[in-house]
Amino acid sequence: MVSVAFKKNLKEKYGIEFNNEDLLERAFTHSSYANEHHGKHNYEKLEFLGDAVLELAISDYLYRNYPKLNEGQLTRMRSNIVRTEGFSEFAKEVGFQNEIYLGNGEEKSGARNRKTLLEDVFEAFNGALFLDQGMSAVQRFLKQTVYPLIDEGDFDASRDYKTELQEKLQINGAIDIKYEVIAEDESVPTFTVQLLVNNQKVATGTGRNKKAAEQQAAAKALKK
Repeated sequence: MVSVAFKKNLKEKYGIEFNNEDLLERAFTHSSYANEHHGKHNYEKLEFLGDAVLELAISDYLYRNYPKLNEGQLTRMRSNIVRTEGFSEFAKEVGFQNEIYLGNGEEKSGARNRKTLLEDVFEAFNGALFLDQGMSAVQRFLKQTVYPLIDEGDFDASRDYKTELQEKLQINGAIDIKYEVIAEDESVPTFTVQLLVNNQKVATGTGRNKKAAEQQAAAKALKK
């Protein structure tokens, strides 16, 4: 059973209480566990559904909230959002990794913290939530997890600040440009990166992944 503490957190922090708890259980049941416990359903079909639900929900949000972006920019931004690394981080933030039912072999191999598995569970959970309460519930959940980071610019694909900065700095010849991680908090997760130009610190940036932190550092440097 999914833990009482987890269900309490879902209700208190995200306002989610499943009507059909079998769907919630299935969203966290890996095929390895289902194979060892005959009669159990795994999350793979929910993952299939959740993938489509998330793509539609995020596409709808981007379309409504970023009217100045063209089709190509919207597509790039959506692609950045739905990549494995992004969804796995959201799964960790909500505490999904502690609730997954795994077979003995997968458990011993450390699969609980595997990024691809956490992405699958995030998709399965949203598929289960969609079946249980509809798209509006999925959108409310994403507004508390994914959408704030979109609005902070973590997935901005309309501009490539790193490329812009490189082109400006190297217009008269080669210049040494480095991005170095100077702090990392895996519990959030958050990365802090410093930008060095010819070994001189120019700017720092933070983000939920290294790419986002580097883009923020480059954007700050461009403003200078």
